[in-house]
Parts: sequence; C-alpha cells; structure tokens
Amino acid sequence: MINISEQTLASMVSGNHQVVPVLEKYNLDFCCKGKRTLAQACAEKGIKIESITEELKSLSQTAGIQQMPFTEMTAEQLISYILIHHHFYVKQSMPTIFSHLHKVATKHGDNFPYMRKVYDLFVIIMREMSLHMEKEEAALFPRIKEAENLSRAGRSSEIAEGYIQLPIDAMEADHEEAGDILYQIRMLTNNYSPPPDACTTFKVTLAELKEFEEDLHKHVHLENNILFPKAIQYENKF
Repeated sequence: MINISEQTLASMVSGNHQVVPVLEKYNLDFCCKGKRTLAQACAEKGIKIESITEELKSLSQTAGIQQMPFTEMTAEQLISYILIHHHFYVKQSMPTIFSHLHKVATKHGDNFPYMRKVYDLFVIIMREMSLHMEKEEAALFPRIKEAENLSRAGRSSEIAEGYIQLPIDAMEADHEEAGDILYQIRMLTNNYSPPPDACTTFKVTLAELKEFEEDLHKHVHLENNILFPKAIQYENKF
C-alpha cells in the first residue's frame, strides 16, 4: 500500500474490505467520517499511526481475496445490494436485539444501570432507522434509479437541481446521528464487553449490538462514499 497514511479511510475500505476489522479495532470511523486520511483520523484519536500501518500493510497479502466490486456497480446494483444485505438485516435484527435488551435491562438494570441507558438509546435507533429506511426505499432510491436511467438516455437536463442532493443531505445527517448513538452504546458497554458474571442473554445481547454497529458502518460506507457520490453526478450532468 503506497503512502497509506495519506489515503482516506473510505478509499482504503473501497479498495480492500479486509481493512475493516483493523479500522474497527481502533474505532476509526470509515463511513460518516471516511473522507479523513488515516493520518488525520489517527491524530484525532491520539493513536500512533505506526501501530496501525503495520497491520494494514500485512493485509496486502490477502489482496487476492475476491470482494464485491462496489465501485464498478451501477447505482441500481448498489441499491439492490444494500436492500438485500443491509436493510433486510436491520429489519430482521432490530426486534430480536430489542427483546434481548429489554430482558437484560429489566432483570439486570439494578446491578448494571448503564444497560437501561443502552436500552433507551436502542429504542431511539429502532425508531430512527425504521423511518430512515422507509424514506430511502420510498423516495431516495427511486429517485436515484430514475436519475441514472435519465443520464443513460442523455436526458440529465430533466433532473431538477436538488432532486438528488437534498434527500441525500438528509440521509447523511441521519447516518451521523445513528453513528453517534451507537458510539455512545459502545462506550457505555466498554466496547461490548460483558461483565464477569453476565448471563448468556447479556453476552448474546452485547454480541448482537456489536454486530449491528459493524453492519451499520459497512452500510453507511456503501451509501455515503460510493452510492451517493455516484448519484449526485447524475444530477450534475447538465
């Protein structure tokens, strides 16, 4: 990897998804804040960049592993992938996590009061994510597909200014809020670490929350750093 410290987090992930676990390990946000370089992100976190670059460079050995060509996909293909692999996951996992969190907060809230706060925060996430996905599926995604088709037909001039950009701005704001809430949950749970005497449900719930946040990071990366920039280009082709 050439001059890795000056690469943006988003471009690193787009080029090789094997870097995601390393960035997650150091809590480096490659989705909402993916436009920062590795050097900038490390400086903000007070992390020695040398400790990360060695791990990232070692991943060059796995560069031959096949990965999805997201940057080469059409907007419609990206949307289909997001719906199948991320929206479906979120819709299926949220009720399960909610049920487990309710049980933990109810039965263990006295001994671990931070889990009550985690429960309250997840209730917000459930409400916001449900509304967010509904807006994407009903409004933004159809607009992006329409703009892509108009662009292919040489009719980009028919796409009104702001038709794509304005809803994208709103979705990116939602992404930022969701990321902030899950960051709070991660901090409250000490990076999803169960206490020594945690019951099975407690441990499972924290593992589910960790998986949920990791999926959100990949989900937001695909939208903020690949799909949305591609869609905005369609609007700007006058």
